[in-house]
Amino acid sequence: MPVKSLECVMQFYLENAGRAHYPKHRALPHGELTRLNDDRSTLLRNWLAAQTSAPHQILPASADASFRRYFRVILPHGATRIAMDAPPAHEDAGRFVKMANRLRHGGVSVPEIYACDLAQGFVLMEDFGSRHYADALDASNAEMWYARAFEQLAHLHALPGEDFPPYDAVLLQRELAIFEEWYLRHFLQLAAEDNVFWPAIRDALIASALAQPRVVVHRDFHCRNLMALPDGTVGVLDFQDAVYGPVTYDLVSLLRDCYIDWPVAWITAWSEAFYRRWRGSAPDAVSWPQFKQWFDWMGVQRHLKALGIFARLALRDGKPGYLSAMPRTMAYVRAVCAEYAELAPLLPWLEQTPHRERIADLA
Repeated sequence: MPVKSLECVMQFYLENAGRAHYPKHRALPHGELTRLNDDRSTLLRNWLAAQTSAPHQILPASADASFRRYFRVILPHGATRIAMDAPPAHEDAGRFVKMANRLRHGGVSVPEIYACDLAQGFVLMEDFGSRHYADALDASNAEMWYARAFEQLAHLHALPGEDFPPYDAVLLQRELAIFEEWYLRHFLQLAAEDNVFWPAIRDALIASALAQPRVVVHRDFHCRNLMALPDGTVGVLDFQDAVYGPVTYDLVSLLRDCYIDWPVAWITAWSEAFYRRWRGSAPDAVSWPQFKQWFDWMGVQRHLKALGIFARLALRDGKPGYLSAMPRTMAYVRAVCAEYAELAPLLPWLEQTPHRERIADLA
């Protein structure tokens, strides 16, 4: 079992307690860049010219599930930077910069910020390269890369919570409302009211999250927001929405990843290793069955929200690429609901949903 080295990392945790990715692209002439990325590309090029007097190329790097876009800036001698375009009407670049500095100061491996113009929504930052966990992970190295991801969780969990917004009942409810509106109502044309058990299950999921010890939570800690850096360390992206909330949230986000799956025995071993080391720093005695239930139910809350977000991205934002993650995400939900009598009333409802056919229609 891939446990031993993770237990060493959890000792580090005890002692110290996404995102877009950057795929490689060809360089584009300035005119083509303008046509591809609208008028903001001109503003961005002018701003970048003021940040570095050296000649440079600008390459499109990626867009993510938000309105943010990323460009790779290639300087002389091969040095690179990442420029972020975060339109102020839709994104808060100030929050991004503030959170980056806060997390970096606390030892979390996030990009260094070199320059920013918050009024225009531009940020120039360190380049973590093009290899994210989704590219790097396989059965032969998963133990190593997850051990290093756990080191980042240790740094996150050591940060003081008062510096972060609370992950409270209002936010948890708002996230499940995304599932109700976008996955049920718009994607499947069903109504939440059609399942009489749903209100009680929704409230139980929220109560379970609120009952957990609180730590700083990344909120999207998965294989597309973790970078496998050339020196063997980890880079953390898409951190701007960090909050103070349930201890199992990032753990289940990492181990029951919407974009990659592992044998159940591996996930259990990894989560148990985390639990054994975390228990030593927990404010109160927490049994493994209790921790496992928190982990499982937190995953249901997260994955229901994710189903809503994937549907919204496809239907509202014209980004159907995320639909391919729906079957795996739904499988996680079904597996947990089958294990707990309190959640079992969701099974007939979930199993009758024709999500595969709907995905095929939209993809």
